Amino acid sequence: MRIAMWSGPRNLSTAMMYAFAARDDFAVWDEPFYAAYLKHSGLDHPMRDEIIAAHETDPHVVARAISGSIPQEKPHFYMKHMPLHMLDGFPLDWAKDCVNVHLIRHPARVIASYAAKREQPTLDDIGFRQQVEFYETLPGPVIDSFDIRQNPEAALRKLCEAIDLPWDPAMLRWEAGPKSFDGVWAAHWYGAVHRSTGFAEAEGDLPKLEPDMAALCVQAMPFYDALRRHCLRL
Repeated sequence: MRIAMWSGPRNLSTAMMYAFAARDDFAVWDEPFYAAYLKHSGLDHPMRDEIIAAHETDPHVVARAISGSIPQEKPHFYMKHMPLHMLDGFPLDWAKDCVNVHLIRHPARVIASYAAKREQPTLDDIGFRQQVEFYETLPGPVIDSFDIRQNPEAALRKLCEAIDLPWDPAMLRWEAGPKSFDGVWAAHWYGAVHRSTGFAEAEGDLPKLEPDMAALCVQAMPFYDALRRHCLRL
């Protein structure tokens, strides 16, 4: 089984990657197209030069690797992807051979978390619009990070059931610290998850946003609501 887990940034996506990596039967890949996205878009992200230098920037080479042998001869392959990384002209045929899953999070939480690491995000930066487009062409189970943090075992069991994958309790715990499969961008983005040994406790009230970020949240909400309607129910 090859799983393509699609989400925007700050969606609990790294913790989900760690959960699947904790299983003995999975290899994982952290944002395969990120370096290619930065090189071909010209966007200025934190650690841009380091990311481009350390990771493959040819999207066709990345796509061939995704469809090739699974690393470490594992039976299953989990890939953490972002729809916003898939620029026009980037190959996508490989995704038809994957189990596509969509991870979402309330825009207010995404924006508050993202803005703390990179100032003034736009709608394209947080990926909700692109994810709805991807869901239409690559449908699959939708799971909300809020539900995962409310009850990690119940949510992950439900996801495993939806994709016909046996449940493994190892998904609930991992060792603290950086991982060998982290992208080099982990130094900027993964501080909280590196301090974790499992999923964080249930989320509280929605964060209060500054007016410009509140306006961005209003823009993103219709896309979030469209995906939320398809969410797995616990």
